[in-house]
Amino acid sequence: MNLRRVRAKLIFNPGAGATGKSPVQLMDVIHEMQTWKLVPEAFLVEAGCDLLGTVQDALARGIRMFVVCGGDGTILAVAGALIGTRATLGIIPIGTQNNMALSLGIPADIPAAIAILRTGRRIKVDVGLAGCGQIVRPFLLACMVGLASAIFPSADDIQHGNLARIGDFLAALVASPPAEMHLVLDNKQEVHTQGHVALVSNMPYIGLHFQVGAAAAFNDGLLDVLLFTDLSKMELLGYAAQKVVGGGPEDPRIQHFQARRVDMDTHPAMPVMADGLELGEGPLHISVQRRALAVMVGRSVPEALPGPGEMEAQSDTG
Repeated sequence: MNLRRVRAKLIFNPGAGATGKSPVQLMDVIHEMQTWKLVPEAFLVEAGCDLLGTVQDALARGIRMFVVCGGDGTILAVAGALIGTRATLGIIPIGTQNNMALSLGIPADIPAAIAILRTGRRIKVDVGLAGCGQIVRPFLLACMVGLASAIFPSADDIQHGNLARIGDFLAALVASPPAEMHLVLDNKQEVHTQGHVALVSNMPYIGLHFQVGAAAAFNDGLLDVLLFTDLSKMELLGYAAQKVVGGGPEDPRIQHFQARRVDMDTHPAMPVMADGLELGEGPLHISVQRRALAVMVGRSVPEALPGPGEMEAQSDTG
């Protein structure tokens, strides 16, 4: 294969995964990238580092390929800085859940993931935009409302090996009340219900590899809205455990909608998170930005057909 050399900004997180990765692994990644005639400029993610500034500096210097070797958190942070630019995101998954990679058909095997950077397809994926109070934040995976947001920080720490947070997890679980939920979908369909959790997802997989959307959910122009109504906290935990082991039918009490815009209010106000970052409490406004981020994906990954009038807009996807 006759490939031209391409500069790439390599963002490597040695702390990704449950136990973290040795920086020595960085040399293996660099060597494999060089084999594919990618010229990596490496940056190690450390506590307190200016990741956003690093990405912006690389963009200003003309770098158009950004390769993230890390978990979903690092990938999402870099992706947020690339939305709306002409740059392309590449993913080498070494995290705990790796839902971005799973949704986009990127294997956990590092050499195979690196090969996709040159042999895969460059597509543009949708991005969600969540507004709560004065905060407006893009998201790629999901926006969570209620119990899922309340327990996420401690649950995330636990799965990364910090068992001291079990007490915090249980306290948040007990303290989180159900709420009346009022949703307006696409400015026309109203939904009134009561429950502990609402999820608005942009990708097929979230959380502990829960499949909440179709395989091409990442660029179908729609958000998947799941309302977990009339389920107790123990039933929710049981449902989550069931999905982790991959068994059992869908619970008919889970309402599933699709929409381009979601306006939601809850009483009492419930906590809101977008891709693991807190947005606060109160009314929530979510919309979808069509094909706003370019990503390298596996050849076998299905892509949603463009909607009316979108054919010309895709002519620059490469």
